[in-house]
Amino acid sequence: MIMPETKDSSTTSAAGSTASAGADIKSPLVTDKGNTTISENVVAKLAGIAAREVPGVFGMGNAARRAFDTLTDRIPGSQTNVSGGVSVEKGEKQTAIDLTIVVEYGSSIVDVAEAIRRNVIRAVEQGTGLQVVEVNIDVTDVHLPDDDNDDQKKQDESTSLS
Repeated sequence: MIMPETKDSSTTSAAGSTASAGADIKSPLVTDKGNTTISENVVAKLAGIAAREVPGVFGMGNAARRAFDTLTDRIPGSQTNVSGGVSVEKGEKQTAIDLTIVVEYGSSIVDVAEAIRRNVIRAVEQGTGLQVVEVNIDVTDVHLPDDDNDDQKKQDESTSLS
């Protein structure tokens, strides 16, 4: 992940140029009348929601994260963790986002990844005013239709044993 600009603007991007240009970026968050600070958690939630909206995305996060989310979804009154599978680095005016996803079998991974990038960039930039410098996507699995049938059979067997 490329580190977004920081206050000292001394980091170097992957292209080798100094991020001092980050100080020249106009932002609605930094004004003469005051600054607005947005938490990384807010950016992660917006990115997670935007990524899940894309057709072909089955789930987000690694296997352990998805298993934990499945358990917590069964608890009455619990909230869905929309930022699971999302990692954010944020500066004053810019942010970089890493996503871990599982795609549906039959979906084009390239098309899904591009749609996620477009949706996440739009949602985060419109929602926060931060400039999204990059969205990295790690596809960790492909969800097969048979996986749902196997899960349903296991659930039916455990219910009938009770």
